[in-house]
Amino acid sequence: MMHTKHPAKRVLYETFIIVLGCAVFAVGFDWCVAPNNFSIGGMTGIAQIINALVPVLPVGGIIIVLNVPLFLLGWIYLGKRALLTSLIAMVLSSLMLDGLAAVYTFPPMDPLLASIYGGVLLGASMGILMLVNTTTGGTELGARLLKFPIPHLPIGKLCLIIDVTVVVLYAAVFHSILNAMYGIIALYIASIVMDYIIYGLREAQLAYIISEKQEEITAKLLEMDRGVTLLEGEGPYFKQRKRIIMCAMKRSQIVPVKLMVKEIDPDAFIIVCKANEVLGEGFGEYTKDSL
Repeated sequence: MMHTKHPAKRVLYETFIIVLGCAVFAVGFDWCVAPNNFSIGGMTGIAQIINALVPVLPVGGIIIVLNVPLFLLGWIYLGKRALLTSLIAMVLSSLMLDGLAAVYTFPPMDPLLASIYGGVLLGASMGILMLVNTTTGGTELGARLLKFPIPHLPIGKLCLIIDVTVVVLYAAVFHSILNAMYGIIALYIASIVMDYIIYGLREAQLAYIISEKQEEITAKLLEMDRGVTLLEGEGPYFKQRKRIIMCAMKRSQIVPVKLMVKEIDPDAFIIVCKANEVLGEGFGEYTKDSL
């Protein structure tokens, strides 16, 4: 997420992200989902069911009406600002969805390709919007509200649970098990893409370095502006006490660090692990509203 103290730049950045996310959502739905009669769950899936029963009602308009109760809850728990941007995104994405469908009708494609690319586009759109604390309503807003009582589940998994429930209902109403199965593939891919965009950008590398030249390596890491923690360790064979260097860093920094360590001590023992999230100075911050 962009961090800037300049209000105008911040507003322009968030506006661009919201428009981009809504456009990607509309393209993904009209290109991959609607022509193949998939259900992608959530309010959109319910709107698809209503639209199939009453074709005169547009999907985008139904989505707006169905989202009203969720937005009332969002007003209470998420605050006015997050609710306002989500309301704008919901209306904008619905208008784009109906507008694109009115201008051009996409032909059906191979169902498997549609579920894969549809999942990627829809997951990307939801992840992009979540980066600026915004949703298009429906599943994403419901998942944001569920994060309060169930904080340990990733937002993508919460969306998946809600959406699969609606897809099962869709399959029961229209007796379309095959399309529902393709829809579940799209939803699963969307949840992975969404979680990657939201949490993957926060991923870091955690290095444990064991070396006889621990002081030189520590000094060099500090020169590289990396935070270092020294852990106490003991080799069980010779009963030698050693200090283990623990250092968290961005993914782009791990290669220079490994090269530096091997240059100082070719015999150094390095363990590199993926840290799903690192919070603190130089990394992310956690608040009660964090995803």
